[in-house]
Amino acid sequence: MSDRSFPPRAWAIAFAGIARRETLRFVNQRGRFLAALVRPLVWLFIFAAGFRAVLGLSITPPYQTYVLYEVYVTPGLVAMIQLFNGMQSSLSMVYDRETGAMRTLLVSPFPRWFLLASKLVAGVLVSIIQVYTFLAIAWLWDVRPPVWGYLTVLPALVLAGLMLGAMGLFLSSAIRQLENFAGVMNFVIFPMFFASSALYPLWRMRESSTLLHDICAANPFTYAVELIRFALYGQVNWLALAVVLGCLAGFFGAAVFMYDPSKGLWARRKGTA
Repeated sequence: MSDRSFPPRAWAIAFAGIARRETLRFVNQRGRFLAALVRPLVWLFIFAAGFRAVLGLSITPPYQTYVLYEVYVTPGLVAMIQLFNGMQSSLSMVYDRETGAMRTLLVSPFPRWFLLASKLVAGVLVSIIQVYTFLAIAWLWDVRPPVWGYLTVLPALVLAGLMLGAMGLFLSSAIRQLENFAGVMNFVIFPMFFASSALYPLWRMRESSTLLHDICAANPFTYAVELIRFALYGQVNWLALAVVLGCLAGFFGAAVFMYDPSKGLWARRKGTA
C-alpha cells in the first residue's frame, strides 16, 4: 500500500493517537514536569542572582540597553527545558524498544518518517507547555520581555524543539539499553549547555579562550538559544535560523535512516544476532 493511498483522515487519526500517547505519558509523570522546571528555576533564582554582580554585560543584540543577568540567561534556560524534554522523549523510545512497544509502532503501514515526525511533534508540544510555564514564573521574577515576544517566540520554540528532539531521536537509535542512554544524556546535555551562549555571550568566550569560543560557535545548541533570544524581542537571527533548520534536517534524516529496518538499527541488530 503506497503512502498516498491513505485518506487525510487516516493520517490525522494516526498522528492524534501518537500525540495522545505522549500527552498521557506526560500527564501521568508529574515528576517529569516538575523536574523540567526545577533545573532552570534554580539557575534563575540562585545562580543568576549570585552572578549578577560578577558578570558584567555590554549592550548585546537583541537587547537595546544593559540588561540584568537574569534577563540574559532566560532564553538559554528556555532552550535547556527543550533540550531535556527532547532527551526525555527519546529516552522513552529506548524504553519502548526494550518492552517491544516500539516494534509495534514501526510495523504500522504508515511511513516511518511520519511516525517518527509525529512523535517528535508531540514531544515539542509538551515542551512548549513547560516553557510557557517557566516564562510565567520568570515574569514574576521581573524577567519581562515585550508582551508580543510571548507570541513571536512560538515559531522559534517549535523549530528549536524539533531540532533538539531530532537529535535525541538520532541518539536513541544507536543506544540499545535504557541505562546506557541515561548516561549518554548527561554526557550530551551538560557539555552542550555549558559550551554555548546560554550562560555567557560569545564575545566573552573569545576574551577567555579562542578555542572555547570556536567550540561554542560550532555548538548547534548555541543557535537554538540565539534563535529563541532574538524571537523573544520580535527579531530574527538569520544565521541561527539557517543553522537550526540545517541541523533539524540532518538529525531527522539520520534518525529516519537509523530506524530503517533494512539500513540502520534493525539491520545491524539482525546481522549481529
